[in-house]
Amino acid sequence: MIYLILGLVALGVIAMIAGIFRERKLHKMLEKGEIDKMPEIQELPTDCEGCMRDCSMSPTNKPIVYFNDEELDRFKGTASDAYDEAAVDEFREVLYTLRESEVADWLRSLQQREVNLPDAVKDEAFMMLTDKNDKSSTGGTVTK
Repeated sequence: MIYLILGLVALGVIAMIAGIFRERKLHKMLEKGEIDKMPEIQELPTDCEGCMRDCSMSPTNKPIVYFNDEELDRFKGTASDAYDEAAVDEFREVLYTLRESEVADWLRSLQQREVNLPDAVKDEAFMMLTDKNDKSSTGGTVTK
């Protein structure tokens, strides 16, 4: 336990030292005219269920788009951990018939309709979003 605490303290000290060096570097760049002003801290948007997912899933004023999934509206207001296996399979069926480019729009549609995605399907949908983003940032191929 003591090693864990010492490790965390050491990590904190390293982060503090790195922050000091970064500030010095930015001040020098400002003095030399390489930058116009000091960078400001930007807060991440919190309207994406508090997660790191693509914010294209956040609700908008756009009209609701259905993906041949109107039957899922009967789950409106159901908690994400309250679905039985048959209901989870219905969500999976729709998810796996979508193109990767449609997943974020489908999730937005569910959110606009106040239909919670089952916990069992969230990871799968997130992986599809992540795969899409990985492919687009590497030119269509994923290398690992």
